[in-house]
Amino acid sequence: MNAEEIIRSIEAAQMKPDLPEIRVGDQVRVGVRIQEGGKERVQAFEGTVIAMRHSGINRTITVRKVFQGIGVERVFLVHSPRIESIQVLRRGKVRRAKLFYLRDRVGKATRIKAKAESPDS
Repeated sequence: MNAEEIIRSIEAAQMKPDLPEIRVGDQVRVGVRIQEGGKERVQAFEGTVIAMRHSGINRTITVRKVFQGIGVERVFLVHSPRIESIQVLRRGKVRRAKLFYLRDRVGKATRIKAKAESPDS
């Protein structure tokens, strides 16, 4: 085995097999493990996926939400051990790979249409 195959096999062991299919425009809830003192708890971060980058073990998603009138964005490493769970709440119907234009919009202008789900999926 060469070095590249060894790296791929190590990465494959670290990847999470039970992740849902996430797309840009989806409304997601990400459960993040947070350490406070000696305790650990799971905090939910709910928002819209505005960008996805990389592939494999390095896959990241950028999630944006508006909290008390201020836009908050977090970048999550999808296969990180700090990520407890990812739930897709709504599928969004978008025509862009990156939704950075939402940063300039306020209020109802930030809404994304829900994708009509087919009965077989």
